[in-house]
Amino acid sequence: MQTAAAPADIAHTIQLAVAPVFLLAGIGQILNVLASRLVRVVDRARALEEVIGTLSGTERARIVEEFRLLDGRMRVANASVFACTASAVLVCFTVAGLFIGPLLGMNFVRAIATLFILSMALLVLGLLLFVVEVRIAIRVTSIRGELMEHDR
Repeated sequence: MQTAAAPADIAHTIQLAVAPVFLLAGIGQILNVLASRLVRVVDRARALEEVIGTLSGTERARIVEEFRLLDGRMRVANASVFACTASAVLVCFTVAGLFIGPLLGMNFVRAIATLFILSMALLVLGLLLFVVEVRIAIRVTSIRGELMEHDR
């Protein structure tokens, strides 16, 4: 009977591990979005670096302010990437624990639950930081009033 139960136990463990694996795929997509946004910020900063030397007065001051906002975006986006990546690593440890515990005949239930809770907390932090980064981006990309034509 022991040999018949082992495949069933493995199948059950695989079933338990499927949800965290899908979570990993979702976190991977979030990281892809964050990386794309970070690349756009870096590209914008480089473009501004090329023209700032030719500007003076209010235009230069506007570009310097945009640099400050871009720097803030980069910091927040990096923190978001870190939190989401740490979340993914903890999900990997959760999946590993789901397999290692039964193989070693040990009960890792509390450790696995703790890892998963920490993973979710880091994911929430990463998503909140993403919202902050988006809010900063809106401030950077808002169209100045003097550039818009108003209907009269």
